[in-house]
Amino acid sequence: MCQLPMTRREWLKLASLFTVAGAAPLLGALDARAASEPDAPLRIGYLPITDAAPLLVAHNNGYFAQAGLQVEKPTLLRSWAQLVEAFLSGQVNVVHLLSPMTIWARYGSHAPAKVVAWNHVNGSALTVAAEIGKLADLGGKTVAVPFWYSIHNVVLQDMLRAQGLVPVLTKDGALKPNEVRLVVMAPADMPPALAAKQIAGFIVAEPFNAAAEALKVGKILRFTGDVWRDHACCVVFMHERDLAERPAWSQKVVDAIVQAQVWTRAHPQEAAQLLSRSGANHYTPHAAGILQSVLAPAPADEARYLADRAIVHGDWHEKRIDFQPYPYPAYTEELVRRLKATQVEGNGQFINALDPAFVARDLVDDRFVKKSIEAVGGMKTFGLPATYARTETIVV
Repeated sequence: MCQLPMTRREWLKLASLFTVAGAAPLLGALDARAASEPDAPLRIGYLPITDAAPLLVAHNNGYFAQAGLQVEKPTLLRSWAQLVEAFLSGQVNVVHLLSPMTIWARYGSHAPAKVVAWNHVNGSALTVAAEIGKLADLGGKTVAVPFWYSIHNVVLQDMLRAQGLVPVLTKDGALKPNEVRLVVMAPADMPPALAAKQIAGFIVAEPFNAAAEALKVGKILRFTGDVWRDHACCVVFMHERDLAERPAWSQKVVDAIVQAQVWTRAHPQEAAQLLSRSGANHYTPHAAGILQSVLAPAPADEARYLADRAIVHGDWHEKRIDFQPYPYPAYTEELVRRLKATQVEGNGQFINALDPAFVARDLVDDRFVKKSIEAVGGMKTFGLPATYARTETIVV
């Protein structure tokens, strides 16, 4: 599996990038690059995880090229810090980022960038050691998250508090029976750490939950999509300058991504193959079988997860991972509200000053994705009601 190191040094580097002072040199480089290359080709930056699927499928299937865009082969980066640094400096101009991370980028470092679409919904789970039978059993133990500013951290802390458990971020000291220590860990390191009993569980995007099951080192305790229905995980982030100065170019980029989501929903097995290490472009180091268990799970899986109560809300009929591009304002508003109650390392004071409704209007530019959705037949193409509004459903 790929190694996406999240050492203490890596975390500090990323934290510095998301400050005004730390981002300034990179944003200066972005301005210089834009001035010297106003018609830059499409340059995608990604981490080798399923969150990048629409960007990679669009490239593999030639949708960007068919739209008349000059596009380079996507650039594989090995950590969130590398991805953010490449984006802020203009080395790449389209990326997938964890949805809470975009809030940190725009309001923590004043990065001139906006969310233009969702990459996928659901696609994450809480995976635990065999002896953990219920959430309360995590008391006094350690659980890994992929990043502080992630939907995983938000949902996990909600779940723990609902059980009377207290999330703690301190690295040392004995835990009380009602405390759960949270640590940031690279996704690829999570299954081995669980197998070695270094942690009691982890919450992360796929395919690492599927990998832990396949390796028989852990079991899925709960799918995050069974807690926050159809939540976004990663979103598409683009430079504000491109959206303002190259609107036709930006529209073509979003059109191709939406087209890729439609194709992936219709061809999940083929998508698993092309994203895998055996695919023509070797986008990720994951085996096709592992990716297929996420994108095209066996029909018997749902019954097993219902019996284990990894799925509680069977009436929701949630897919393990699904694709739809519209960034609902209600989700962004609720995310901001929940971030205010979520513990994170570093300076999170800017979160307290954010108005949820303002962020939903300011962070997201949905002009392009609405046109893209209508071009493929509207929201019904994604199995959704023909509206751009929804009410968030969160049942811990």
